[in-house]
Amino acid sequence: MIAFVSGTVAALAPDSAVVEVGGVGMAVQCTPDTLAKLRVGQEARLHTSLVVREDSLTLYGFADDDERQVFELLQTASGVGPRLAQAMLATHHPDALRRAVATADEKALTAVPGIGKKGAQKLLLELKDRLGAPVGAPAVGAPVSQGWRDQLHAALIGLGYAPREADEAVTAVTPQAEAAGGAPQVGQLLKAALQTLNRAR
Repeated sequence: MIAFVSGTVAALAPDSAVVEVGGVGMAVQCTPDTLAKLRVGQEARLHTSLVVREDSLTLYGFADDDERQVFELLQTASGVGPRLAQAMLATHHPDALRRAVATADEKALTAVPGIGKKGAQKLLLELKDRLGAPVGAPAVGAPVSQGWRDQLHAALIGLGYAPREADEAVTAVTPQAEAAGGAPQVGQLLKAALQTLNRAR
């Protein structure tokens, strides 16, 4: 089991990072929130979960151990694989997921791509006694009320986009950020910005 990787960020992509560990480039699948905090050429430490399949070994990376533990707990529910668990964490930070399960909030779970109403009801039942109560501490994916423009711009530059492209993408998602009532999630905005840039190319 690889518990964490620590090293220099060698490359970033929309859904993964390559971290150089002892001369070896480790490809790590990450949520947009985690990727937004990484910079090429800088040191990073990611908590990881290794998913073993017959034809593949995939390393999933997280900003903290709480997120990693929730990722693994989510997969104890039937029908939840690593991809869906990661999508859940890309949409909601760990405490928001705990709160959704504790309050039987179907709407929060159906906001995750790939989860319908029936799936949400089933997950609420299965996860009820597994995730535990919200701990209340700010976590990755928590709403960021100020500085989101700078964070988003820096994340896009880190992914290799030109400053002009990053400026245009930030402008394009500003209405979405304002609609969030002044507390947008940078990870969600990063996904929207990447879609905008992909359409423009």
